[in-house]
Amino acid sequence: MIGPGWHTSAVLALCMTFALSACSGDSRTKLTVFAASSLTEVFGRLEQTYEDRHPGVDVVISYGSSSTLADQIAQGAPADVIATADEQSLSSLARAEALVAAPQRFATNTLAVVTPPDNPAEITAVADLTGTDFVICDPSAPCGAGAEEVLRHSGVTADPKSLEPDVKSVLAKVTLGEADAGIVYVTDAQAAGDDVVAVAIDAEHNVINSYFVAAVRDTSGADDAAAWIALLTSRAGRSVLTDAGFGVR
Repeated sequence: MIGPGWHTSAVLALCMTFALSACSGDSRTKLTVFAASSLTEVFGRLEQTYEDRHPGVDVVISYGSSSTLADQIAQGAPADVIATADEQSLSSLARAEALVAAPQRFATNTLAVVTPPDNPAEITAVADLTGTDFVICDPSAPCGAGAEEVLRHSGVTADPKSLEPDVKSVLAKVTLGEADAGIVYVTDAQAAGDDVVAVAIDAEHNVINSYFVAAVRDTSGADDAAAWIALLTSRAGRSVLTDAGFGVR
């Protein structure tokens, strides 16, 4: 039998449930970072470091093509920091005074050819891409513009099987066996480990991509954005970049 005090007990229990739910909610400040796909591994490590040092901040990172991320911010997408694999992607934002300050260069990268582990097309140099199913980034992305330059320097006139939106998509095509080869950053080849075979590109045929970072002017967390950039460019940040295969300033 339900006792006469059941209404009071039920209400108290319900109130406690709501109180616990409210207490368990995430009240941290959100720091939104837009970053080039090739920075996935590095920024993943720095995210943990940053949150350990700033327990009141939740870092949320969106990865993609540098040019696409810049376009999204230009169209009003909310972001606090943007890091790209080139300077050009930030030029329009800088001209529109959408950045707090001039972008800072913080790293460099070069390109490599990757194949599946069994290297079915027996590729040992960029010139071997002729007659194979290879993929590169779309030229609107820095990795694609760089890949086109590498192909031109190497005398390869064959068209790629597909143009992918970013470097991680190129890498996925190769690791899934959907392409004989792809041109990616050396850092992505290193991160893929045994899932690919990396074929070096001669320095005379290669390109160097410089990476830039800036705080977005309309950010609501200017101090947090500045702290992220400070971490990225600190000794600790440079160490993480170097471990991943990037060149640093």
